[in-house]
Amino acid sequence: MNFSDVLYGTGFICNTVMKTKSRGIFYGDSPLNLSTQIPLQISLSSLCISIIQFLLTPFGQPAFTAQMIGGIILGPSGLGKSPAFSKWVFPESSIYFSQTFALFGCMIFMFLVGVKMDTHLMRKSGRRGVVIGFCNFFLPLIIVVGLAHNLRKTKTLGHNISNSIYCVATLMSMSSSHVITCLLTDIKILNSELGRLALSSSMISGLCSWTLALGSYVIFQGSTGQYENMLALSLSFIILVLIIVYILRPIMDWMVEQTAEGKPIKESYVFSIFVMILGSAFLGEIIGQHFMVGPIILGIFVPCGPPLGSALIEKLESYTSAILLPLFFVIYSSRINLSIISSKNLLTLAVIELGASAGKIVGTMLPAMYYKMPIDDALSLGLVMSAQGICEVIISGRALMLGYVDEESYSIVIICMVLFSGAIAPLVKMLYKPRKYRSQKRRTILHSRPDSELRLLACIYHENNTSPLLNLLEVSNPSFGSPICFYVVHLVDLEGRSSSMFVAHRPGKRKSAHATHSKHIINAFRLYQQQNKGAVTVNPFTSIAPYETIHQDVCGLALDKRVAMVLVPFHKRFTVDTTDAANTTIRTVNRNILENSPCSVGILVDRGTLPTNTFLFASRTGYRIGVLFVGGADDREALAYAMRMAEHPNVSLTVVHFVDSSSKDQKYHQRGLDHELINEFRLANLGSKSLVFKEELVTNSLGIITAIQTLENSYELVLVGRSHANDSTMFGGYTEWNEFPELGFIGDMLASSDSKCKASLLVVQQQAFVGDGMLEPSPFIEGDAFAVVDMGKMWPVS
Repeated sequence: MNFSDVLYGTGFICNTVMKTKSRGIFYGDSPLNLSTQIPLQISLSSLCISIIQFLLTPFGQPAFTAQMIGGIILGPSGLGKSPAFSKWVFPESSIYFSQTFALFGCMIFMFLVGVKMDTHLMRKSGRRGVVIGFCNFFLPLIIVVGLAHNLRKTKTLGHNISNSIYCVATLMSMSSSHVITCLLTDIKILNSELGRLALSSSMISGLCSWTLALGSYVIFQGSTGQYENMLALSLSFIILVLIIVYILRPIMDWMVEQTAEGKPIKESYVFSIFVMILGSAFLGEIIGQHFMVGPIILGIFVPCGPPLGSALIEKLESYTSAILLPLFFVIYSSRINLSIISSKNLLTLAVIELGASAGKIVGTMLPAMYYKMPIDDALSLGLVMSAQGICEVIISGRALMLGYVDEESYSIVIICMVLFSGAIAPLVKMLYKPRKYRSQKRRTILHSRPDSELRLLACIYHENNTSPLLNLLEVSNPSFGSPICFYVVHLVDLEGRSSSMFVAHRPGKRKSAHATHSKHIINAFRLYQQQNKGAVTVNPFTSIAPYETIHQDVCGLALDKRVAMVLVPFHKRFTVDTTDAANTTIRTVNRNILENSPCSVGILVDRGTLPTNTFLFASRTGYRIGVLFVGGADDREALAYAMRMAEHPNVSLTVVHFVDSSSKDQKYHQRGLDHELINEFRLANLGSKSLVFKEELVTNSLGIITAIQTLENSYELVLVGRSHANDSTMFGGYTEWNEFPELGFIGDMLASSDSKCKASLLVVQQQAFVGDGMLEPSPFIEGDAFAVVDMGKMWPVS
């Protein structure tokens, strides 16, 4: 008798009653002599899987691979072979405790899978997603069932394999949207075009797979002669769904309505959800279904996103995934016994697995290529859609428990899943190249015509970013002769859902359920548009995606709309007297935008000194703007933006040109462009008292620091380029001490915690790429990897 025999109901144990609590080593009690070792089992499982995942992550392996390998290592095929290990870590007396904890953790995990699932995506998948989803399900199913039938008729198979082969074929052809979502997240392409198509298609194929699994169970019940129970089983399942949809879902909607916007969900509501989870699992067991079916369906109907869905994810996901779930993989791996696998049976079932994988890949590629997708992208999509993971492991374990498959077949199925899933992620990373966000033309303020519409894109992380960006828009001087088209993107981190969203908010269009994230932001910008009708056009969007990849939405929109500059708020929020804590995730997004933007980028460091519309019109002294000009493309872009601001009648502009008196070898071309723009500014503003040009002679970094410190509080807004002439010696020794490299040398000096500067700051980086080439090497981005959208790989819209 071993651990797995009792676990799966093929045996039972009779043990003497043992202690469940240790009095401590001082009384001669050993914690290893207790009837349960749950703390040790959970700790060891979590630690082992975490170490394996840490080792495999650099090789592009998904979490599922590490979890299964960890389970196999701790199971009877690994350390479990040792009698001492089994006795002290997984004693027979702890079997039922271990199983309860493992299955409870898996139940909560699968509930969270349902919570993250966005059923709206299925309705919005379009014809292409539906066709790919159905082909991805039916083609491999037809292939593997036909292959299994042929092998059974033509080959001499063992009795167990012969009885299990059809069920094995069906298991290998199944797929799950959650597994594919996890894979897309691991390889960081969740909100790419391929990722969104894979999500919508996997919803269709996953629904078909779960329908097949439940239908097969009902049919199996009938094949055992219990036909009178088939109808009752089907009707009771429908009743379970109706209870969740028409009783529990309205209760959860009421919870959301009772929660004020921006407020956390009440603990009593979370407790009520726990009761619903346990109740739905109990009902599932009563009607003869797997106890996880009820929680999964309940999770699907939980309102996704904040406040309820995101709160459940925040409270449960880390503990469940990191603590409870590893023990589940150890328990389910306990029936994987490598010693009983024969080479003949392994080869037979491996052929079926190859057929299933090939069917999924071909079934995905053919319709994708029909819809004009490039062949390399279609192959990458096919590989993603062929992934299997925890959902298939659960169904396989249920099939083993019910006797649909034997232990050897189960072991081979799980091993094949691990091997094929482990090969998919590196292949997709190698094959799929994200679209390059590069324009074939210059997209800058400097190269925009003064009498044409200027297109700007602003990113907003929080509502408190709205006012500074509105004020910056006001000081940008929109007018009837030179209007501004302002694209506003509210960036929302993906919480409580698995699929990313990109929503366009158009006037007159029926309000989306996702508009609540951005309601106040949209209203503020639309009000400004009404006050400046004809001079400003506002186009609001909301992007809901992981912050790791959300820059792809920003860069893609900037490229599609031919924007001249992307404006992003600095990750630290300043006021006149205080500084808020830094948000490192926002800083990462900003740096990704800097590295990948197809146009110029401006980072706004707001200190509360930007003017409002009322201030600009009422001010008698004028709003003071300063430009610190050293030289180079970024400084020229900053000066071009400031020249547009200076056209406002209540704005005074001062340009301070720092001249390196010791430099004699500056690039002639760059120096000529600098002088050309400076001369244009001086000639256009001769005799103007509100527009001033100064030159400051400096020889080293100390000189420029001293000069800037004397000027930093002379203005309300300071514009400066991110990088400067590459061969300037003025910054020698200073670059090593940058606190914020994304702001450049001077920007970092003015925004650092040691600075006494009270002015707001706009750090400008001019468009770095045109086509496939870099315009001018930058010390901040040289040598970095650029994930960028090649216009030649645009997919047709179905």
